[in-house]
Amino acid sequence: MLDTIIGLAGDNLLSPIILFFVLGLVAAFLRSDLSIPEAVAKGMSIYLLFAIGYKGGVSVSDHGIDQSLLTTLAAGIVLSFMIPIVAFGLLQVMTNLSRTDAAAVAGHYGSISIVTFVAATSVLQSQGIASEGYMVAIAAAMEAPAILSALWLVSRGAKPTEEEAQEREGLLREILLNGSIVLLVGSFLIGFITGKDGLAEIESFIISPFKGVLCLFLLDMGLVAGRGLRNSRGVLTVGLISFGVLMPVIGSIFGLLVSMLIGLSLGGTVLMMTLSASASYIAVPAAMRVALPEANPSIYLTMSLGVTFPFNLTLGIPLYLTLATLVGN
Repeated sequence: MLDTIIGLAGDNLLSPIILFFVLGLVAAFLRSDLSIPEAVAKGMSIYLLFAIGYKGGVSVSDHGIDQSLLTTLAAGIVLSFMIPIVAFGLLQVMTNLSRTDAAAVAGHYGSISIVTFVAATSVLQSQGIASEGYMVAIAAAMEAPAILSALWLVSRGAKPTEEEAQEREGLLREILLNGSIVLLVGSFLIGFITGKDGLAEIESFIISPFKGVLCLFLLDMGLVAGRGLRNSRGVLTVGLISFGVLMPVIGSIFGLLVSMLIGLSLGGTVLMMTLSASASYIAVPAAMRVALPEANPSIYLTMSLGVTFPFNLTLGIPLYLTLATLVGN
């Protein structure tokens, strides 16, 4: 199994997507002035979410809404609620974080990284492995529940002030109307309505350029992650770094067990494992700034983007594919 993981990791590391991420990391550590303008980075993010959602909607339109989709959707939501609780317990054992910081970090690990999901999809395509088209809908559904779990974990420790309680009451609406979720779900619905005929009209825009845009986006992610790691050396303890590597593996095992239970294909299992293993660095940090302003963003951002994201891109996805293949056999 180790040889298989190393072989897949080697292939993954030599893909343009990963190499551009590494370029960003190296440039940041060398203090290069290389940067992606914020407006361009935002535009690439919008493009990726639009393309992912639309193609997922077309796939579901072709597949049809059935019991397998609804069961997988329910499973994803349960995982997103449950994983932060496991992460919180692990953080209390492995680190000295306060309850608030531990809950904020844990919330990131129940939510998902859409870029990690896309990278896993690319690996499956390169290996010729098909997956359920509706998995993008599962990704969208797993964004928000983890945030609610994080708030529940904090509320168990101390009663929030009246002002904090009011802020958190309005947070659910803010989460559901988060731009990334609105675009992902909206594009998915449009893809579902228009189907393959609609895809044929814009195929040249969302199919061919996709991987090139993803490479540039990951270059920017590498720059962001590298700067975060460079500026947060005092924040990262051995316990936190160990958690950032161990927790995605634990999450992937939960995803594997659930996938076996509901009967997902090999590709679907790998994607469910990846979703369960990834950590959010877009939707959840934005929510934590509102809901838990006292939590330290240098901790949760560095953990999700600087530790777990690189681990998943380089070693995690090959590991999840190997485990899913072994169990499937």
